[in-house]
Amino acid sequence: MSLDYKSSGVDIDEGNRFVSVIKKTVESTYNKNVMGSIGGFAGFFDVSSMKGMEHPVLVSGTDGVGTKLKVAIDTDILDTVGIDLVAMCVNDIIVTGAKPLFFLDYMATGKLSAEKMSRVIQGIAEGCRVSDCPLVGGETAEMPGMYSGEDFDLAGFAVGILDKPKAITGERIKAGDVLVGISSSGLHSNGFSLARKLFFDKLGMKPDDIVYGDTQLKYALLTPTKLYVPHIMKLLAEGIDIKGMVHITGGGFYDNIPRVLPEGTGVRIDPQTFKLPEIYKFILDKSGIEPKELYRVFNMGVGFIIAVEQAEADKIIKLLDDAAVIGCVTSTGEVEIEGVN
Repeated sequence: MSLDYKSSGVDIDEGNRFVSVIKKTVESTYNKNVMGSIGGFAGFFDVSSMKGMEHPVLVSGTDGVGTKLKVAIDTDILDTVGIDLVAMCVNDIIVTGAKPLFFLDYMATGKLSAEKMSRVIQGIAEGCRVSDCPLVGGETAEMPGMYSGEDFDLAGFAVGILDKPKAITGERIKAGDVLVGISSSGLHSNGFSLARKLFFDKLGMKPDDIVYGDTQLKYALLTPTKLYVPHIMKLLAEGIDIKGMVHITGGGFYDNIPRVLPEGTGVRIDPQTFKLPEIYKFILDKSGIEPKELYRVFNMGVGFIIAVEQAEADKIIKLLDDAAVIGCVTSTGEVEIEGVN
């Protein structure tokens, strides 16, 4: 038998079939600025309509979904991790005040299954549509020997644009400013190594077990990361004077909030001001993990934080039905969470 690429583990025909299967899904994300179609060597995006900016600046971000993918692969629930991938990238770049322009993805697997990976693309497309951020390109790598069977990994890349004089950097934040939190949908895409250790190893739970109400653990864990692009684009369109924003990801409150604070400033947060999702109530009750560790790892119900003056906070609360004042900026230089530290 002669040696060929397919017998070596790479199926070019399956790759071509995959592109054919996802073509309409990918094109469903396009807007008037996308030039060309799927399958070329590069993606084209027309920026000539981006007018009225004094000093246009491109803003980029890249991220993955972490070990949340392991839960998705093990349960064969693959249609939501694509939403996570988009959210992790676009939620990061909008903290600067940037409007997402376009998105690219990278998928690597041991053995390509067009059916399975097309479900992932469906989620990516959903995230892109919600964010008005077309999926203009991507790479799917079949890498036998690097990944086991149909296991896979994902990476996403988002590019946005802002006007430099309007960039939101956090440098204007001062003591007395108000923190507005926007609720999360659950665990989002961080802390899953700890979550999997807790649920599957320490508690011995199975994916189909009920974790609260009538919700199975697998669905609680795989609830997609909330996309905050519509929220922030709405606030910016309304002229809200935002001083700083934080996407609560890995590192929780303690590591993410200081990233936008001027030196010498801190924050005080009152957990009683926001609703704790059911998954976190379960973790608090069953895990034995110290609350401070939970706030260092998870979002604890707040996925996005905005620093503004009080008058602007009042406007935000009227505009967003999932936002609340959760604390204030202090001059302590520390992140203080009432009842936790």
